[in-house]
Parts: sequence; structure tokens; C-alpha cells
Amino acid sequence: MKNRTLRIAVRKFEPFEKAMKHAWEVFCKSMNCPITVELVAMDLHELYEETIRKQGLKKGIWDIAHINTDWICEAYEREALYDLTPWLEENPPEDYPKGWSPSLLAMQNFDHRIMGLPFHDGPECLIYRKDLFELEANKLAFYSQFRRELTVPQTWDEYVEVARFFHRPAEKLFGTVMGIYADGHNAVFDFCLQLWSRQGNLVDEDGRIQLNTSEAKDALHFYKTLVKQSGCIHPNSFQYESVQAGEAFARGEAAMMVNWFGFATVCEVEEASKLKGKIDIAPVPAGNNGQGTSLNVYWLYTVGSGSQHASLAYDFIRFAMSKEMDKQLTLTGGIGCRLSTWNDPLINHLIPYYHKLEKLHERSHTLPRKKNWATIATRIDQLIQDVLAEKGTITELLMQAQVDINQLDNE
Repeated sequence: MKNRTLRIAVRKFEPFEKAMKHAWEVFCKSMNCPITVELVAMDLHELYEETIRKQGLKKGIWDIAHINTDWICEAYEREALYDLTPWLEENPPEDYPKGWSPSLLAMQNFDHRIMGLPFHDGPECLIYRKDLFELEANKLAFYSQFRRELTVPQTWDEYVEVARFFHRPAEKLFGTVMGIYADGHNAVFDFCLQLWSRQGNLVDEDGRIQLNTSEAKDALHFYKTLVKQSGCIHPNSFQYESVQAGEAFARGEAAMMVNWFGFATVCEVEEASKLKGKIDIAPVPAGNNGQGTSLNVYWLYTVGSGSQHASLAYDFIRFAMSKEMDKQLTLTGGIGCRLSTWNDPLINHLIPYYHKLEKLHERSHTLPRKKNWATIATRIDQLIQDVLAEKGTITELLMQAQVDINQLDNE
């Protein structure tokens, strides 16, 4: 006899949890669902362990899971996911696939086998307190100190300069907040942005990870300089991951941050937000001889290959991807993935910079699609932490990391 509960592994983030609960309630009301649902919210590491490493999706412990594109190749190689292609051909979601940007449809496509569908997006960008930038007293003080106008930083050097200007611990305002917690994600993303914004590449022409480059050395040198400046960053940055950094910003504790687009929108849709109407977004700053870029890592709905309720799971995902539910996800504080949501008049009235998503995607990079990316990312994270802890020179640490990465790349 089949288990009468549909189990969904959810990325722990209040807007995600609210949106998933709402979507299920509306779905069940319209479909007269024959089973109940269990929504279990987990942090990044736990979610990866439960769904992929411990084979929860393959064993049928989880019927649906939020999987990010960092993990999709490994999940595919482990045969953890249902191939959604037959269902998509027979009964696709509304406007699929033309209703989504191509940038949200590629990572889950394995030789025309679709292993997941877009749930939440929002590339990395510069998020800043426009009220602070527009305050006349700040403009005058900045010009007096630096002999230039107070403007949104376009380069990393300008970013540091502006962050130091706004750094006022006595007022519980810090120049910037970062998520440096060593979890194989946040600091790795920061490093990639530093690398790409300096015209560096993470992979060579053969698709192999290439860390030992002059651009990587420059990126790590700047990153170390930035995070070591107590007169610039939020003191809890080493304990924060991206969600906690976003929450600190939403509490009004930082003037700027480079983080996911979604953490800007939360400030506009949360009823208790102190920053509603006070923030804006811009491209990630440029490095020396480079240009601003973005990182596109997005979350997917996936169905576990071992699910006893796979057909129902797909039906729910299809419903949750509708125009109305995608818009509702955005109003809850997530980032809808549909083009219709990005250009929706109501959404752009509430979140005036929402339409900028398309431009961010045009300048975005994606991480390598490798079956052992999680292991490779952990080694890159270790490199970054070793650099910050000064366990050797950057040149020495890069050389050793490259040796280790070469071995991992051969697995």
C-alpha cells in the first residue's frame, strides 16, 4: 500500500516555505487531493545530504525536492531524479517553454531529458540603500572626504571606498555585509564573481577547472583585503551565509551588499520591512580591466526517482509553476521565474527594479556542470579559507589547490 503522504524537501527560507504551503493548499482545494503533504525546510548542507548524498530522492523518502543547479548534474548521475520529459510533452505547464528565459532552462537539460523545472531565480547583484546615497548630508560629506560625487560603485575599488564611508558601527550601520561562512557555496560564489569581473575564467577550453591563473590570484588578493577590513564589513560576516547576510541587510544593518536579487525584493514585500522603497539594485562591480557580471544559480522543482507519487508530484509542480502561483511566490518574497512575472505591472509597482532581472541575466555566468561539483566547490572554499587564515602565500595555496582540483577533475 502506498504511503499516503507526499513529502517535499524545501530550501529553508521563510518566503519559500510560505509559498509552497500556499500553493499546496490551493492545489488541494482545486484537485481534492487524496493524500496529505509534509513540507520539511532544510538549510543548504542538510538539504543536499538528505536528498542526494543519502539518496533520499532515489529511495523515495522525498517525492519532491528543491535542488539548485550546483547539484543537478550529481543528482542526474546518481539517477536520483525522474525524467519529466514525457509529462512535459503530454501536459506541459502553462506557456512552457517560451514563458521562461532560456537561461533558466539549460542546466537541467541532459540530452533533451528534462530533470527539473524552474522554481526560484535571482542572479547576484549589488543591492544598496538608495536613501543613504540620496541624503544630501551624505553627498556633501563624501565629496568633502574623497573629492568626487557619491555614486553607486561601478568598480570594486569604489565599492570599498563607499563601504568605508558608510561604516558607522556606533549607529549599528556597517558599510557592507557578506556571507563568508564556509559551506562550499557563499565564499565560492564571491570568488567566482571576483574572478569573472576581472575577465578570468573558472574553466579552460577543455572544460577543466583552472584556478592557478593571474586573474584568480588578483581575485583572491582583493577578496582577502576586503574581508580583513574591520572598518568596512559587518562583524558577523564570517558566521553568516547568504540568507543571514540578507536578513541583516533587511534589518538595516548595512549600506550595501552583493547578494542574490531575492534579498532585495524581500525588503519590498515584507509588511514589517524597514527598507520598503529605500533600496535599489545595480550590476556587480567590475574588477581591474574587467566588467561587472553576475552569477546565475537557480532553484529547481525535482521529482525523486523513487517517489510512489511521481505523477501527483508532477501535477503539483505544474500547478505551482502557473502564472498565478509564480506571481504569488514573488509577492511572498521569492523570485518568480516567468517572463510574465518579471514584466508584471503590479510586481514592478511594488518592486520598481524587478524588470532589471532580464539585464542581469544577459551578463550572468553559470558554474560548471560537473557531477562532483559539490566536492570541487568544497576544495575551492578551503582554498579561500586558507587564504583568509594566511596559511601560506596566495601563490602557494593556488598551486596546491590546482593539484587537488586536477585529481578531482579526473574522477
